[in-house]
Amino acid sequence: MENVYGNHYYRLLTFKEELENQISRMEQTLEAFYDTNIIDHVMGRLKSDESVLEKCSKKSIDPTPDNIVAAIHDVVGIRIICTFVDDTYKVRDAIRDFSGIKVIEEKDYISNAKPNGYRSYHMIVQNKEGYYAEIQIRTISMDTWAALEHDIKYKKDINVNKELITAELKRCADELASTDISMQTIRNMIYGQM
Repeated sequence: MENVYGNHYYRLLTFKEELENQISRMEQTLEAFYDTNIIDHVMGRLKSDESVLEKCSKKSIDPTPDNIVAAIHDVVGIRIICTFVDDTYKVRDAIRDFSGIKVIEEKDYISNAKPNGYRSYHMIVQNKEGYYAEIQIRTISMDTWAALEHDIKYKKDINVNKELITAELKRCADELASTDISMQTIRNMIYGQM
């Protein structure tokens, strides 16, 4: 059975791999420049057929391969997990200088968290072939929170009070954000950046 990407599939995989390679080189450069590793880990993926078809349905997009790669900007997804909040912005700045891609859109959910507490820095980038990728940059605590929120959001058979869970998640998001700031402050004190 053919996937939803048709003849775009291998070019999308190549784009993902090229981004991952540029991020790996960027990580080495940043580590040498700052004398510390600011990226904890990187994950990349192509959106699953099921997820793409669901998104097409929500957006009323005819799910042909050409329509999908033109209209769904997070078919290729890269998540960069940093140790500290300031590191997310260093990574963002470095990505802006990547060769062969242009930044189409940026959303700073770190400085401007979503109402539910979600925090991350999102960038939509496009390569010369016209393929899009979404790059999410966040701290370890932001990533942990987002993983739990995702599990709860898409788990269909939760038998507890969803309002209570939503309120608890928001409280946890705020506490984690406060902890991220405290950890950043301690690191700045250690390295004399205060």
